[in-house]
Amino acid sequence: MNTWYILGAGSLGTLWAARLARAGLPVKLLLRDSTSLSRYRSGGGLSLVENSQTSLYPIPAETAQGSTPIGRVLLACKAYDAEEAAASLAPRLSPGAEIILLQNGLGSQQAVAERLPKAHCIFASSTEGAFRDGPFRTVFAGQGHTWLGQPGQSAEPAWLNELSQAGIPHQWTANILGKLWRKLALNCAINPLTVLHGCQNGGLRDFPEEVATLCRELSELLLRAGQPEAASGLHEQVQGVIEHTAANYSSMYQDVQAGRRTEISFLLGYACHEGERLGLSLPQLKSLQQRLLAALQARGLPLT
Repeated sequence: MNTWYILGAGSLGTLWAARLARAGLPVKLLLRDSTSLSRYRSGGGLSLVENSQTSLYPIPAETAQGSTPIGRVLLACKAYDAEEAAASLAPRLSPGAEIILLQNGLGSQQAVAERLPKAHCIFASSTEGAFRDGPFRTVFAGQGHTWLGQPGQSAEPAWLNELSQAGIPHQWTANILGKLWRKLALNCAINPLTVLHGCQNGGLRDFPEEVATLCRELSELLLRAGQPEAASGLHEQVQGVIEHTAANYSSMYQDVQAGRRTEISFLLGYACHEGERLGLSLPQLKSLQQRLLAALQARGLPLT
């Protein structure tokens, strides 16, 4: 049985790690450096909070610079770190190693696949809710679903049953790009506006025309990009997300408030770049991108 290596000790990476370990599956965390490793070990492991109950999982960990060959790795870092993180593992990857790419937006997945052409890159898109409230401590905030696939590949890998064992709701799809495009569109319609208007998701109820116009342009982009399924009913789903997550702050809002780098290049940046490549004008999307870049610059945050 292949060990599940997990690089990216953020909320989703640690959520996967805890559930896999709880199911008795072999898991190992790959941490950034020896300082992170020492901090992790001093805490005794990884904590997962579910329904106000905290469980500690003493999952083995090492740095990415170890020597044991890796046959399967979940890459759960931020989109802007994905390519370099994957490249750092290249010397350890077994022939035909599988890399599950769990990043927001689009662009980073293709960059990793080009950087590691001999690996099997599996794209993933998740709607699960989790956040960290301390070092190596994750709160499971909401059950969701994870879609996995390789573009055009319908055959499922045998290890999917391990996700079932671990209680990770999932489905394999040959149309994983459609799922990623749909999530990108949802993020582009909601996250930047919450930053610019300084509000929770529910605050976007006060800007219905702005949301509707963005959804029209995003639908046009999805159709031109050959993703009609992702375009269908986009505005209705965006409105639904705003309602169902009204009290939540978007991940981009949280990043900006904490002074962290955002994933703008892989969300709005990717959408606008593809729009230009496909010959679309998309004036509202471009305006939104420029307004968001100006807001980031004003805070001294990276623009990519």
